[in-house]
Amino acid sequence: MTLAGCSSTGGKRAEEARAQASAAANEKGASTVDTPRWKIAMVTHSGDGDTFWDIVQNGAKEAASKDNVEFLYSHSDEGQQQAQLVDAAVDQKVDGLIVTLAKPDAMKDAVARARKAGIPVITVNSGSEQSKSFGALSHIGQDESIAGEAVGEELNKRGKKRAICVLHEQGNVGHEQRCEGTKKTFDGTLQNLYVDGTNMPDVQSAIEAKLQSDSAVDAVVTLGAPFAATAVKAKQDASSKAEIDTFDLNAQVAQGLKDDSLGFAVDQQPYLQGYQAVDLLWLYRYNGDVLGGGRPVLTGPQIVTKKEADALAEYTKRGTR
Repeated sequence: MTLAGCSSTGGKRAEEARAQASAAANEKGASTVDTPRWKIAMVTHSGDGDTFWDIVQNGAKEAASKDNVEFLYSHSDEGQQQAQLVDAAVDQKVDGLIVTLAKPDAMKDAVARARKAGIPVITVNSGSEQSKSFGALSHIGQDESIAGEAVGEELNKRGKKRAICVLHEQGNVGHEQRCEGTKKTFDGTLQNLYVDGTNMPDVQSAIEAKLQSDSAVDAVVTLGAPFAATAVKAKQDASSKAEIDTFDLNAQVAQGLKDDSLGFAVDQQPYLQGYQAVDLLWLYRYNGDVLGGGRPVLTGPQIVTKKEADALAEYTKRGTR
């Protein structure tokens, strides 16, 4: 019994030591996985300061730490510059590449050069329709048209009749698909409002002006979490009663759902997009595994409302939703 007791104590201490060693390794960006050390690059169409992509990166970094992967991240909201960043990753001889195809025409040749160099590619977030033809192993994200259709159906449930869809990035095919999908299922009328997403004061002014000129608008749909709070301010300044709804989540959106300044949000689970992309490239390199069977691996859409606000607050606080 004494020996058993000592063994149990020793086992607990050993387990605690392993846990501490693992935590220390993660803090240093290292991994305890005994597999080849590979390098994976992610190149996205993100602009500066977009919290959505912080969440994507958090997922990718978590998977990289687990998989013994060196993770590199770069971004540009200009299609040509994004393509140049892909070329730079190819020059670094990365072992895997994750790209977004918000502007597919600008990215097609760069992706082809990566494939010619023998680098496996996975697309995330945008470009589900082009992913397979560009030679990617798989696409991870939500179908933007289906997501838009879900928004139209939710607006119908809420009795909305006149809505505006705020597009903050010119030339982003995914954004166009979201608004087109909403229009397809929405029983009311929907009008697109194009704004410069790099200038929040102008975004607010444009939405405010639209609400002031058309008091019949009863719903505003923004296509990114950072723009939801701006739309709320525009609504207040315009003395409008329109409901503000949005694609994507962040801490502000979770709070907005809780305090009723927002009606609903569409979650495409960006953390999962980053995590799965790194994990799937690792699995492909390690074991030849591919998911999707030639079709996108869907991470959304999921409509979230006030009912989920408390749980979302916990997740957004730690940067995973």
